[in-house]
Amino acid sequence: MNLIQESFQRLFPDTEFKYKPLLEYNRRLGNFNANIALRSHTLKVNMNLQWKDIDSEIKIGLIQYLLLKLFNARKQTQNLELYASFIKQIPLLTPKTKTDPLLEASFDRINQRFFHAQMEKPNLRWGQQSCRKLASYNLHNDTITVSTLFTDVGQEVLDYLMYHELLHKHFKFKQRNGRSRFHTHEFKEAEKLYPGQQHVEQELNNIIMKKRKKKTMFTRFF
Repeated sequence: MNLIQESFQRLFPDTEFKYKPLLEYNRRLGNFNANIALRSHTLKVNMNLQWKDIDSEIKIGLIQYLLLKLFNARKQTQNLELYASFIKQIPLLTPKTKTDPLLEASFDRINQRFFHAQMEKPNLRWGQQSCRKLASYNLHNDTITVSTLFTDVGQEVLDYLMYHELLHKHFKFKQRNGRSRFHTHEFKEAEKLYPGQQHVEQELNNIIMKKRKKKTMFTRFF
């Protein structure tokens, strides 16, 4: 039986499978990423090539996760639990090849101060100069990316961004009924432990406002 059809029927045992399943592996998607699309009667799943040799029971969990998002449904299965457990182990398997002296220094400070120097260093990189996506943690490639908006800010602001993203690496996510939650109550309570959190967040807002104002003036001038 096709893996997509098997995933569907395990997830919705009382529903007839009326689709043409199509599963493809490719290198276009990011590490351990996947997506799903339903066009006409073709149900297509694209997986990053890294998934090809992964155990079928875990891949069924991945497909079920995508199916629940596609059909806006909520369920919990053993395969979904296997998939979530596998995803949480990816950072341990990911090569660490990217770093930056400024970001690494920030990581070392936060690791020492809040994690007893026990946190494994992720990949660290600068992203684009974005006022919306200030920083992010990608579990699939164990990478923290920080907007270049913060290359010349004070240590306190950069460290707060690093702390937020390392909390994501530490807590990862909680899954329930096929939905992943990242900003859990536990996460938010830990975030409040950062000294002067409200002051630092105000500084972040000031930096963003100044950058947006400067960009508007620059655009009008030219």
